[in-house]
Amino acid sequence: MAKKFYAVKNGKTPGIFETWDECKKSVDGYSGAVFKSFKTKDEALAFLGIESSSNSGIPIDVDGSIASDSSCATAYVDGSYNIATKEFGYGVVMFHNGEELHMSKSFSDAEMASMRNVAGEIFGSMAAMEYAVNHGITNLSIYYDYMGISKWCTGEWKANKKGTIAYRDYYNKIKAKVNVQFEKVKGHSGDKYNDMADMLAKKACGVL
Repeated sequence: MAKKFYAVKNGKTPGIFETWDECKKSVDGYSGAVFKSFKTKDEALAFLGIESSSNSGIPIDVDGSIASDSSCATAYVDGSYNIATKEFGYGVVMFHNGEELHMSKSFSDAEMASMRNVAGEIFGSMAAMEYAVNHGITNLSIYYDYMGISKWCTGEWKANKKGTIAYRDYYNKIKAKVNVQFEKVKGHSGDKYNDMADMLAKKACGVL
């Protein structure tokens, strides 16, 4: 049987493991665990946002685990819009240090509201990044369902509105402190935590 490397991005002990049993110990019973198997260690490292174990700024123990769980976090973000009140809101489900945290907030900025639920998702992504900066998190995975959340940051989409410009500029400001990995998920597809973030956003702006 071909050898596999198991990369745990969010679990009891994030890192790379060479057996399923070791991986299972890290993710079994852990709410919001994020992990994947790969054929090579380099692919597993890339999944964790690490170029290589020798030149990465992320400390890795001899067993392949990331030395400090507190340096990594995973966030699911979504936005919603209340057509009656013209308010938009965000929801964030954050996994950090073995805890599941919920964040949500609503806004009534008229210019931003023209972007409807996308405005909420932008603010949710920024809230996740801000949490990472404030808590010394150096590796953050953001799961989102609107493509602009990653593409405005990477420059694939041009930021030409107040909200997208502010979002891009904030990302550029913090990217030296936080390595942000963007992961696209399909909206309203039954993804538990994406749906949870959506519900938080809806509650924040009064849709639910």
